[in-house]
Amino acid sequence: MEHESGNHRLALVTGASSGIGAAFAERLARDKYNLIIVARRIGRLESLAKLLQEQYKVSVEVLSADLSNPHHIKTVEQRINHESALELLVNNAGFGAYQPFVNLDPNRADELIRLQVTAVTRLTRAALPQMIARGKGSIINVSSRLAFSGSLSAPSLPKRAVYVGTKAYINAFTQILYSELAGTGVRVQALCPGVVKTEFHELMGVDPSRIPPSMVMKADDVVQASLAGLKMGEVICIPALEEPKLLDQVHQSEVGLWERTGSGTLAERYAG
Repeated sequence: MEHESGNHRLALVTGASSGIGAAFAERLARDKYNLIIVARRIGRLESLAKLLQEQYKVSVEVLSADLSNPHHIKTVEQRINHESALELLVNNAGFGAYQPFVNLDPNRADELIRLQVTAVTRLTRAALPQMIARGKGSIINVSSRLAFSGSLSAPSLPKRAVYVGTKAYINAFTQILYSELAGTGVRVQALCPGVVKTEFHELMGVDPSRIPPSMVMKADDVVQASLAGLKMGEVICIPALEEPKLLDQVHQSEVGLWERTGSGTLAERYAG
């Protein structure tokens, strides 16, 4: 359905039935966004919709979809294509699949890739043309602090090859989109939270009591950081990062690596 915008903007949030997604939905409703909320668990979505409608007097549309299913991705994609008023897309749906890659069921790996790569890509592609045409809009792609952990072998970290691979995709995808969208009025962000107080880790079989409380952030605080960072133009938002210069250093390191590896001459250590 087309939403009557009035003085309200419209946002679509995936993975909205709990955790960060539900926190985004609540904050956006409080900020007077009408909502389309998407998740697998229809009962939770309907309860959340009722609460937000009663408390904030906004329109909330419920859309049940499993975004690891290609047919359901297409359903949400088509819903976005038919909504000319969409101002904010939050690609939040995800799960962990924490286990050694050799033990990970290939079908489960496919589900993770469809959810955190294919769905993010296709829903973003569906939303952008109308945002660009209006000269405004924002897309937040929920990544993870673990996206920066590819070179770390700390025993305390979960086995995470496919999960981290998908989150690294989200970061690179969003950064390049940022460059492509310069001057259009459309903003993009990769949100990279650390450990968040949600049911995420319990669903992955991780005992929450083993995580030091000092490492755990509230979902509301993650959303606050994301929306504040979006206004400041942060393409990569890490809610607990006190020194943004650290991200600048990572960027400069990547630029240096790129500039120093363009030669057509074989590096000496590889010469026989």
